[in-house]
Amino acid sequence: MCGIAGLFHPLVPKPVDPARIRAMVDTLAHRGPDGSGVWTAPGVGLGHRRLSIIDLEGGVQPMLSADGKLALTYNGEIYNFREVRAELEAKGHFFRTDSDTEVILAAWRQWGEECLSRFNGMFAFALYDSSRDSLFLARDRLGVKPLFYATLADGGLIFASELKGLLAHPLLRREVSPHAVEDYLTLGYVPDDACLVEGVRKLPAGHALLVRRGRRVPEPSRWWDVDFSSTVRASVASLEEEMVERLREAVRSRMVADVPLGAFLSGGVDSSAVVALMAEASRAAVETCSIGFTEADHDETAFAKIVADRFATSHRTRRVAADDFALIDTLADAFDEPFADASALATYRVSELARERVKVALSGDGADEAFAGYRRYKFFSAEERVRGLLPQGARALVGRLGDAYPKLDWAPQMFRAKTTLQALGQSSEEAYAFAVGVTPPLARSRLYTSDLRRSLQGHRGEQRYVEAMRAAPARDALGRAQYADLKIWLPGDILTKVDRTSMAVSLEAREPLLDHRLVEFAARLPTRMKLRGGTGKYLMKRALGRYLPDEILHRKKMGFVTPISAWFRGPLAGAAEAIARSPALAELGWFDEAAIAKAAADHRAARADHGRLLWQLLMLDKSLGRIFGLGQDQPQYRASTK
Repeated sequence: MCGIAGLFHPLVPKPVDPARIRAMVDTLAHRGPDGSGVWTAPGVGLGHRRLSIIDLEGGVQPMLSADGKLALTYNGEIYNFREVRAELEAKGHFFRTDSDTEVILAAWRQWGEECLSRFNGMFAFALYDSSRDSLFLARDRLGVKPLFYATLADGGLIFASELKGLLAHPLLRREVSPHAVEDYLTLGYVPDDACLVEGVRKLPAGHALLVRRGRRVPEPSRWWDVDFSSTVRASVASLEEEMVERLREAVRSRMVADVPLGAFLSGGVDSSAVVALMAEASRAAVETCSIGFTEADHDETAFAKIVADRFATSHRTRRVAADDFALIDTLADAFDEPFADASALATYRVSELARERVKVALSGDGADEAFAGYRRYKFFSAEERVRGLLPQGARALVGRLGDAYPKLDWAPQMFRAKTTLQALGQSSEEAYAFAVGVTPPLARSRLYTSDLRRSLQGHRGEQRYVEAMRAAPARDALGRAQYADLKIWLPGDILTKVDRTSMAVSLEAREPLLDHRLVEFAARLPTRMKLRGGTGKYLMKRALGRYLPDEILHRKKMGFVTPISAWFRGPLAGAAEAIARSPALAELGWFDEAAIAKAAADHRAARADHGRLLWQLLMLDKSLGRIFGLGQDQPQYRASTK
């Protein structure tokens, strides 16, 4: 795992200052503390920070081909590099190292852009080909590894693993994107097709960008997609066996490393499955770790211990308080853009714990999206069945009834029907877009000034979900929702969270449950093999019955829920009050101070729950200060620790 950065002049091969590339890549030292390198040629410069995992001596980057015509800087792992290497050797290629980096160079020479389809892995790389005088940028299928890029005023193209790498270049313009602010308030993260800095882009998952000298930078091209439109026809028994084999291969392929390797173990189905299959494939005890919480409602360590004992792992647990908000500034620096998924606190802590003994940790991320494990899929599918029974006119009436229905958060579940009624009055795409959102449209609108509303020009954060679902290659509403989550939620929230928190402590995280072959298999499963009896991941849980006990497979899903609402009525009460007076938000001029002050006051007085909104605004405030220097010449507030 590494950090990469670089510069390419597509129009004229201007000289590239190695010191400038060095400055960009050195902002990514946390991603690669084991070494660094810079390579330049007329019109191009590549930089690299290395976290040594495979071929510790030979995998130094940027790496040149034997004839010096190809140069590569690469972040990630190609899990099947040995198989690809054997195929290339049979075609006459020779190798000087045992690294997967050299395999990418040879694969490019043999197959060009088609080499990507040969790779099973997580990666983001930049490859310069002097014979074609071109730069090729590529990102893995599901977006495990990030890649930011931007075009400068002088026409140069810069790229880096994280936004901070681009910010180190003095010619990058720093203007706040109003669309990204709207997207962030909608979703709680800045999605992959947006960036808080206007003009900066993220190479989308499963896309590549070929930039040729003498031509302008084109749009990225898609090289992989997942198809939910066809259904596999097979017996449950055969699907179960195929499921186990695919899981087994996904885990084993990600255990290739020349450094200590372990796993995150929460005690949930997904991480427990990974640990079970690691134990099956390992001759030594698997290193596992868990984070426990002082509040019993949040703590899963007892379940993690059941799994650790069952597979005799070398298990460690560390407990933290639920008010572990000391990491706020650390996370703000790690993410650059605002990120409001507070479970990043726990992900950072478990990465920190794992890094004490290992350099690589396998995680259980991805199964909920691929196999329909989230509760929202169950609710959405139930709503869709009812929606299908309602005539169009009746839908509108039900929707208006939902708007008029009081919001009874304090009442028993059976009386809290407002959201369901509103959803039934919408199209399935609109309903799901609102379901995955954090701050609803009306609440956002109340916060915005007229300046921001004009700047948005009708843009709304929900629209990308609506469009993704409508364009999805899927046979039913559940498939459309899963497709949109795999394209938006997964890379924007889940994988961003794991990448930034693990890399902040120089740990490589691998996600076997996002093996593309496993995801493609899941997409072809009949709905009843994913959702059955009101619970998700049916086939996966059935297949894992030979490994895991029922108390793990069928227990209630907990997840990590940070008590941020309580924080803003307790130790962060001062911060809640001060957000409305934020110098950064005031200087931006896009938020109504009185509206924020009212939300904070209502929250502190328990008249309403605006904890998530206040958390979003707090993280936005910190990003505005760090990236744009907004509010830096005015006094900053501090969170109360009383």
